[in-house]
Amino acid sequence: MLPLRDENPTRRVPVVTILLIVANVAVYFLVQPGNPNSSASARFNLERAAIPCEVVQGRPLSVGEVQATYGAGDDPACEGDTQQGPPLFPGKQVLVAVFVSMFLHGSLLHLGGNMLFMWIFGNNVEDSMGPLKYILFYLAGGVAADALQIVFDLDSNVPTLGASGAVAAVLGGYILIYPRARVITVIFIVIFFTVIELPALLVLGLWFAQQVAFGLLEYGTADQGGGGVAYFAHIGGFVFGLLAIRLLATNIKDVAGRRRPERT
Repeated sequence: MLPLRDENPTRRVPVVTILLIVANVAVYFLVQPGNPNSSASARFNLERAAIPCEVVQGRPLSVGEVQATYGAGDDPACEGDTQQGPPLFPGKQVLVAVFVSMFLHGSLLHLGGNMLFMWIFGNNVEDSMGPLKYILFYLAGGVAADALQIVFDLDSNVPTLGASGAVAAVLGGYILIYPRARVITVIFIVIFFTVIELPALLVLGLWFAQQVAFGLLEYGTADQGGGGVAYFAHIGGFVFGLLAIRLLATNIKDVAGRRRPERT
């Protein structure tokens, strides 16, 4: 299931959503190393992205915690509270890295999927609360997403990348305020596909159910923390969006673009 667009017009240009998309695309093509599978990319992510065990311990990995063969693809070890030599990246601020991680992506497909969801659903969420509250909502959603991922994988030494958690917060907000909005969606059935119109409640509800199912299946397995999809980050962001949207969205419209009347 892949959403293409929604039938939910905005009343103003979604400036922040556009700028966030531009920023993510610019970082991927102009700042991150060209080959996402290279040792240069691995070192870049270690230096700039959030790593759960670093956040928990409040310090960057030390030189002694990084294996000599890391450049060949091995992961650094996270050795509890024992400091083994100077920090690998002395200037790294582990909390700042949580925000930096929201603008880093592991592949072009990763970037494209996040930006597609942000464009389809982010413009309406921005429209419901205005640009200033929207950027705060987006960033706070990304932090909440990372927080839940870290709680479920405290010792992970794998850098977390992507706007997925913040975008998940946008999806959580959207499903609550526009559950009946129609979403043009591609449905894949083996080698065939069809395009149909579905309510946002179904599209985003199925997406969230998938994240929960995959997260629970992965939790506690040998592959946990080994990279791949951060399902608990998606869950954390989505739940944050559900909880926070009503506090910030004060200008909700109906799907025809008219302001929704206040309830009494």
